[in-house]
Amino acid sequence: MRLQISLDADLVHDLDLRVGRRRRSAFIASAVREALDDERRWNDIEAAMGRMAEIKHEWDDDPGSWVRSQRAVDSSRVG
Repeated sequence: MRLQISLDADLVHDLDLRVGRRRRSAFIASAVREALDDERRWNDIEAAMGRMAEIKHEWDDDPGSWVRSQRAVDSSRVG
């Protein structure tokens, strides 16, 4: 699909130096795809942020004690 966008001349110049005129579209498509993936990941992270507080874990009351007890279970661990 063709799409018309506007970019500053300096940005186009830097783009051409990096990838060349013939690879502009592919580079921009890749950059947009990566940015959209990042946005989706952030949406997933933000949606999950409140959920962790709803779950009770056995280490919530005393994390240090829980870690020490886990280390004691495995005799091959040092420390």
